[in-house]
Amino acid sequence: MIKEELDKYLEQYETKEFIKEDPIQFIHRYKTTKDAEIAGFIASMFSYGKREVFIEKLNYIFNLMENKPYEYIKSFDYKDNNIKNCDYRFSKDCDLIQILEILNKLYTENESLETLFEYNYKRKQDVWDMFQGVTDYFYARKEHETTRGFYHLLPNPAKNSALKRLNMLMRWFIRKSNVDIGIWDFMPKSELLIPLDTHVARISRKLGILTRKDNGRESVMEITQNLRKFDPEDPVKYDFAIFSYGINHPEI
Repeated sequence: MIKEELDKYLEQYETKEFIKEDPIQFIHRYKTTKDAEIAGFIASMFSYGKREVFIEKLNYIFNLMENKPYEYIKSFDYKDNNIKNCDYRFSKDCDLIQILEILNKLYTENESLETLFEYNYKRKQDVWDMFQGVTDYFYARKEHETTRGFYHLLPNPAKNSALKRLNMLMRWFIRKSNVDIGIWDFMPKSELLIPLDTHVARISRKLGILTRKDNGRESVMEITQNLRKFDPEDPVKYDFAIFSYGINHPEI
């Protein structure tokens, strides 16, 4: 019964119409892998709070980049840049500037976000270990003063939070569908984890696929394991169904 209901929601919501209201819209603007992965990484970091507010902020940030993320990162200068008025909730300009400087060094070394995530995944073929390795990479290369917003944009997996934005990023880049772009192929989509937010948690409890009361790492694993019973090869495809249904039915 639950699978039939989720499949119905999936057919309704995993459509190209979903893109225009979602932060995934930013990666659909670009044709090259490097542009798309940089845009997706930045978009995912800011994807919390009111959707219309952070989408407006992201539009502003990408306009500063003249909508050329890779070119902007390659020429980024910590001391001479145009990042101003990019404060968003917990984060300040200095936090974003520090992240952009680290990205500049990553791409200058002929590496990329794809190679960074791939290296850390292949160490143990574990998603949580991959996230820890990626965030540790940024933490270790922080050279300038930042605020707590730096760590909010790049949350520490060791704190056992749901890591919704990082899991969402991986869904964008590993799955290939009407919505997700599937530009990375170093891990199977069967290993993806549900991007857990309050909407997904609420509907998951209603459906009985989440019994835990917290919204942390263990709840992510519980929901994902239950979704694998419905589709072992692509469990996170149901993220569209659960999230969109929750957004459109706040009374539940």
